[in-house]
Amino acid sequence: MTSLPIEIPISYQEIAYCLDKSLNKVEAALLNVLEQTPPELYADIVNKGIYLVGGGALLRGLDRRFCDKININFNVVEDPLQAVARGAAVALKNVDKFPFLMR
Repeated sequence: MTSLPIEIPISYQEIAYCLDKSLNKVEAALLNVLEQTPPELYADIVNKGIYLVGGGALLRGLDRRFCDKININFNVVEDPLQAVARGAAVALKNVDKFPFLMR
C-alpha cells in the first residue's frame, strides 16, 4: 500500500485463463458469421482459409485454436501489425471501389 510500482510474476497459464472468455466470444462470433455466409463464398473461405491480422494475431497458438474449433485453416500474415495499416491505405486510395467502407 505504498503506491510504489512493484513486480508480480504471473504465469502464461494465468494469462491464458484471462483471455479464454474473450476468445470464446470471438469463436462464437466467427461461427455466427460463417453460418450466414453464402455457400459460394463459404467454399472460397474453406479452400483459402482465414487470415489473421492485427495485434491479436500475435497471440501464439491462436491460429491453431481457431482451426481446431472451426475446422477451417487459419493463417497469420507475415507482419500482422503492418497488414492492418496497409489494408486501410489500400481502401482509402480506392474509396470509389469500396464505398461500403465509408459510412
